Amino acid sequence: MSKNNKQWMGLPLNLIWGYIAIAIFMTGDGFELAFLSHYITSLGFTPSQASLAFTLYGLAAALSAWVSGVVAELITPQRTMFIGFIMWSIFHVFFLIFGLGNANYALILLFYGIRGFAYPLFLYSFIVIIIHNVSSDKSSSALGWYWAVYSLGIGVAGSYIPSFTIPIMGEMATLWLALVFCTIGGLIALFYLRDVKVPSQKLNLTTKEKFGELSRAITLLYTNKNILLSSFVRIVNTLSLFGFAVIMPMMFVDELGFTTSEWLQIWAVFFFTTIASNIFWGIVGEKLGWMKVVRWFGCLGMAASSIAFYYIPQHFGHNFGMALIPAIALGTFVAAFVPMGAVFPALEPNHTGAAISIYNLSAGLSNFLAPAIAVVLLPYFSTIGVAIAYTILYLLAFVCCRYINVEQSGLDSRIIEPRVTVNLSQ
Repeated sequence: MSKNNKQWMGLPLNLIWGYIAIAIFMTGDGFELAFLSHYITSLGFTPSQASLAFTLYGLAAALSAWVSGVVAELITPQRTMFIGFIMWSIFHVFFLIFGLGNANYALILLFYGIRGFAYPLFLYSFIVIIIHNVSSDKSSSALGWYWAVYSLGIGVAGSYIPSFTIPIMGEMATLWLALVFCTIGGLIALFYLRDVKVPSQKLNLTTKEKFGELSRAITLLYTNKNILLSSFVRIVNTLSLFGFAVIMPMMFVDELGFTTSEWLQIWAVFFFTTIASNIFWGIVGEKLGWMKVVRWFGCLGMAASSIAFYYIPQHFGHNFGMALIPAIALGTFVAAFVPMGAVFPALEPNHTGAAISIYNLSAGLSNFLAPAIAVVLLPYFSTIGVAIAYTILYLLAFVCCRYINVEQSGLDSRIIEPRVTVNLSQ
């Protein structure tokens, strides 16, 4: 298959409608991200109960993310995206009517958890389309655009729109509006990606062979130590993103006196920053080196930004301008992990679907572990304990990056940082 499609600043133009579909779909999916935890507590539930809902959601998303890459290769990414779109729509309706509508905690956990299984099928299957339609030396910038439109949807539009609709129509009506955006995004993907080509050699595998390919999405973790270390780094990548979305609304709104709309606008600025930084770090990663960017700017930058996100608002109180500083820093450095999307398939070029599945699994586990850490630490150490835990994990990821060996095509080997090789099986 030819991968010489036209690009504009690293954006593959033949896939432009897929990027648009991701942006619109994730706008709807992101409506709840920065206010749902606070809304659940307003229904009479505790902050730990709200965090548990996000934890189960993240667990379901992690499981779905794990299978999405391989399933996309086995039944085509387009079909996988369609299944995710339909599942999301159905269980979002159930979640609103039977869960939140009745303030039924058991049904909130059930339907929100099942809905968490849906969005990764839609979101991460598009990565398979990108990897198979873009040459490896351009995949970092193409994935930078992918995460840019993801941020535009889930963070910017997904935060700004509710900040205006909630005062006018309330939380529940805003959550119903999310269904409109996800439907539009799903339909765009359904109609405009149907003719995009991906390898079809795995479509005719026997059932046994398909299960074998699916199991490879786990076995690579212990047969390829670089994959294992890369998985840990990717898990750590978005801990603050998913964790702060759960715990910071309570600190900003309940403790520091910000309004819900002000908090949503701060969170939107964070995501707005990631639009440019995702594209920037994707391109820089191709020039400077994938792991250099991840290690020195991603890990260290996020360690500093995460702790600042707590201390700066605590020091300056209800000061909107000062609260934007750590939000912008967080949005700048979280995107420095973008090259990891190119690292995984480069480490397993003969099993790209399985490698992408582990990348997706790692992203999903981040979604799960971020609120899980909050559930465990909040009752004992408050918000500061969670922020410190995230910071320590970023520093551990900085160390792990030193031992990841990956060959980056198109990069002058003289500028690749020398690495120490360790045999973790000894």
